[in-house]
Amino acid sequence: MRLDIFLKNTGLIKQRSEAKRACDAGRVQIGGQQAKASHAVVVGEQIHIATPSRLLDIEVLGIPERPPSRRDRRRFYRILREEYLDPYEDLSF
Repeated sequence: MRLDIFLKNTGLIKQRSEAKRACDAGRVQIGGQQAKASHAVVVGEQIHIATPSRLLDIEVLGIPERPPSRRDRRRFYRILREEYLDPYEDLSF
């Protein structure tokens, strides 16, 4: 399964187009390397996702055959690290 589809189907990123933009901007990494949206996700891979509001490291536990229900999405990944960022932290008045 393509990385952008995996991120969308598991709810880690809300839209496939947003997942593709994140990959193109270098905000998604696999093994410390920038990942392409077309990368084929494999069970056991560790994915680093950086959004404006959080940093997330996950391990892929499974690949859904079709989009899972919201309550079943977490079966396909495990959160290794999650850090929420304060968007106002760098503002100084």
